[in-house]
Parts: sequence; structure tokens; C-alpha cells
Amino acid sequence: MAERFLGKTLAAASLSVALASVAVRPSGCGSAPACRNTFSFCGFHLNSNIMSNSNGAKQNSHNKARTSPYPGSKVQRSQVPNEKVGWFVEWQDYNPVEYTAVSVLAGPRWADPQISESNFSPKFNEKDGHVQRKSQNGLYEIENGRPRNPAGRTGLVGRGLLGRWGPNHAADPIITRWKRDRSGNKIPHPISGKNILQFVAIKRKDCGEWAIPGGMVDPGEKISATLKREFGEEALNSLQKSGAEKRELEEQLHKLFSQEHLVIYKGYVDDPRNTDNAWMETEAVNYHDETGEIMDNLTLEAGDDAGKVKWVDISDQLQLYASHSQFIKLVAEKRDAHWSEDSETECSGL
Repeated sequence: MAERFLGKTLAAASLSVALASVAVRPSGCGSAPACRNTFSFCGFHLNSNIMSNSNGAKQNSHNKARTSPYPGSKVQRSQVPNEKVGWFVEWQDYNPVEYTAVSVLAGPRWADPQISESNFSPKFNEKDGHVQRKSQNGLYEIENGRPRNPAGRTGLVGRGLLGRWGPNHAADPIITRWKRDRSGNKIPHPISGKNILQFVAIKRKDCGEWAIPGGMVDPGEKISATLKREFGEEALNSLQKSGAEKRELEEQLHKLFSQEHLVIYKGYVDDPRNTDNAWMETEAVNYHDETGEIMDNLTLEAGDDAGKVKWVDISDQLQLYASHSQFIKLVAEKRDAHWSEDSETECSGL
């Protein structure tokens, strides 16, 4: 959601209340197989729903970050009940499992060293060289040298599959157009009467679910560049194009990403890869091709982490990876497009 949707002041205030001191004692776990580092995010907005009651967590919030087994492994998280998610709830017996994937420990360029390494002194809550360690949701606490997840306990410490300690920043392009008939007229939904919006969806190779394209922001990279790069790689197979094809593709992508756009969401996302010490944040941006002419000149072709790609009609019947449907719903609301046949659902917010 855009900054207007996520009031920064309110978010910072709620996080400040939630981030009270708690001693986290990691415990060892058995060895786990190496995991493929997949960087498409799953979304859940951080707002007053994350920590809205006196028990430390609103029921059914912060769920993906507490699921087991941890993605790509057999690691089981320590169970965290809803009422003990929030850090301000004292829990002396909290004993999370320690896990960082072998693929992360191998030291690829996108990953931090272990906190214990003597030559590693990260500057949390600020820009650390080319690595952005600021959170979109304000300051996060550091305990025993490790950053602490602002949304609460996850039952697992370490980094799991995530490369960075603290926030791991992603960008997710939501490309839309109006569904049209053969004459070029917009097609309204027969019940809601609102025009039907379509978006480009990919089928993830790792889990087989349909999702929004997206990926991690490289160190020093602008969000706008990440959005364009990820869409090109996953929805247009740009990595496999020839030099001439890439130049032609770049020209069309420049037109598309120069269109009017909406920042749909910015901040923490409830992701199954999150841990107590590493978590996903994203900026989801909607680029809308009003006439459809730009996308008519681009042939969808799955690439990189995507197994398939296609245009999908937007509605509340969508079943997407993680919480991507929430972002798509926001796009439909912002564009005044069809979402639900239920008038009450159509008018309600998230």
C-alpha cells in the first residue's frame, strides 16, 4: 500500500509499543538440507492488524512467518500462539529454533556473514554502504547484536533462507490492463457492473502457485530499476534474449514503466521465510497500461524463477501464492475495477 495507506507515524508508534525487551535464547537444531534461495515474496501488510490487542497479536495475523516446516527444509519452528507473538508480552520460556540455510552460510554475494564473524560490523537502521538496512516501518530493536523482527516472534532465529540480517528489501511490479472485447471495448462484470481488470501473473517454479512477479533489490539499485528488471526476467524471459531482442525489449519496457503508476504497498510482509532476526519488506507498484497498446507489443514468456506466465482476470476468486491476493485487491479498489460479486465485500477495505 502507498504511504497514504500505511500511515508512517501510526506504524512507528505501534511498533515502538510492540518492541519491548525480551530475552531470546536460540537453541540448536539438527542439520538441514541446502535450500534454493527463491526471492519472490509473499505479502501481508503491516498495520494496526499486526499488534492490535492487549494479548500481543490480533487473531489470524502474522501467520505465514510461523508456519512449519520452514521452506525448503524439514525444520520445525517452535510454536508461537497468537497471544504471544508481540514482543511486549513477556515469555521467559520462549525457546526458538536456530536455523540458517546452507545456501546462505556458503557466503553468496547477496548474503551477509554470520553476526559472530569478527570482520562483520553491520550498521543496522541505516544505509550501510550499498546495503539498505533501514526498515520501511521505522526503527527496529537490536538484541544481543541481532536485529529483532518488528512484527513479533516467529519461533525461529537466524536467517533461514534470507540473505540479510534485518530487513530484506524486495520490489514487486503489478502490471494491469482492462479486459476488452474484440471491438476494443472494456468488459464489465455482469453482476458488479464494474470493468474487469487483468494483471500479469507468473507460476512459481518452486511451489507451483500463481503469484505476482518480483524479486530482491540489489545493493545500490533503485526500486524502479528492480521493478523493471524483475518483470523483464520473469514475465518476458529477458535473460535469454539476444542483444538485438534485449534492446527492443528495453525500449518497450521503458514505455511501460514510464506510465502512470500507483505505489500499492510499502513495508513489512508476512513471509514464510521470515525469522526473528531476518524478514521481508517490499514495495509493490502498479503500472497500468490504460489502452493496452504497450503490452500488445510485448509477448509474455516465462523466465528465471517463473514456470509459466499469463494474463489473469482480477476477482476475489483468485488463489495466489501467500497473500498476493491482498495486493491485487488493493489495485482493484484503487482502479475502481471489479473485485467481488458481493456488494458488501466490494465496498469493504482490507
